[in-house]
Amino acid sequence: MKITEHIAQSPGTTQFTFEILPPLKGQSINQLFDVCDELMEFNPPFVDVTYHREEHVYKNAGNGLLEMKVIKKRPGTVGICAAIQGKYKVDAIPHILCGGFSKEDTENFLIDLDFLEIDNVVALRGDALKSETYFKPNTDGHQYANELVGQIADLNKGIYLDDELLNSHATDFCIGVSGYPEKHMEAPSMESDIHFLKKKVAAGAEYVVTQMFFENQKYFDFVEQVRAQGIDVPIIPGLKPLSTLKQLNMIPHRFHVDLPEAFVKEVINCKDNKAVRQVGIEWCITQSKELKKAKVPFLHYYSMSKSDNIKAIAREVF
Repeated sequence: MKITEHIAQSPGTTQFTFEILPPLKGQSINQLFDVCDELMEFNPPFVDVTYHREEHVYKNAGNGLLEMKVIKKRPGTVGICAAIQGKYKVDAIPHILCGGFSKEDTENFLIDLDFLEIDNVVALRGDALKSETYFKPNTDGHQYANELVGQIADLNKGIYLDDELLNSHATDFCIGVSGYPEKHMEAPSMESDIHFLKKKVAAGAEYVVTQMFFENQKYFDFVEQVRAQGIDVPIIPGLKPLSTLKQLNMIPHRFHVDLPEAFVKEVINCKDNKAVRQVGIEWCITQSKELKKAKVPFLHYYSMSKSDNIKAIAREVF
């Protein structure tokens, strides 16, 4: 079922959803099933599954030379989605990236999803490789997320890269994209960031999932700003509970989000990570209750494939 249909069937109701990471290569899918088993009691209508692009690593090839190898540390997104839909009878939503894909790769990826009766995708540009300062698309790949959205929307009209196909099948994906209440790190201003979000919606995006935030007013301000620009699709808030002291510095650095001063003080006063985890849970519960009161369609939790703190939050909110 499409995300927009889930919203239409439960108007004014806030539903619980979460996101998981594929396991590291060589690990079992059962660790993800353990997470899902713990969280299914809150009746999520869907589960997001992230996609991780290739990485370039350099290994000693002898004679003082280095050999570049391309590896993918977390494969399995499509298989995980199929397994989740089969096991739990909920929608699984794969992320699809510009980075690491040619247009032909993207089309074939979408064909596989269509054959598996996966109804939703989240279209993202993705990050630059660690060896790159700025994002570079693959040869014949997409530079921007709105271009990727456009290709998916074309496939929904039966328009394939091979324009000589006859009687081509039209897919029917519901397309989600990302939004940034504190703007994307590469955007020069919030105004320009919303301009590009508007381009993604114009290309065919039907809903937006936000980057994590720790101050709800930033989400409310963001929604007000995008509505003022004529963007009327659902804006789903993404939340992540802090769980370790290390994340106090890592999250602002990696995700370019601010942490409220009151929250930072609480965390700094914690004696150990157990106390930090509890502060993170309580802060996220407060955020969740306020957002639920505002009747957001979903509360989407970035679980990082761990269930204990998400479950503690959901028990208080849902």
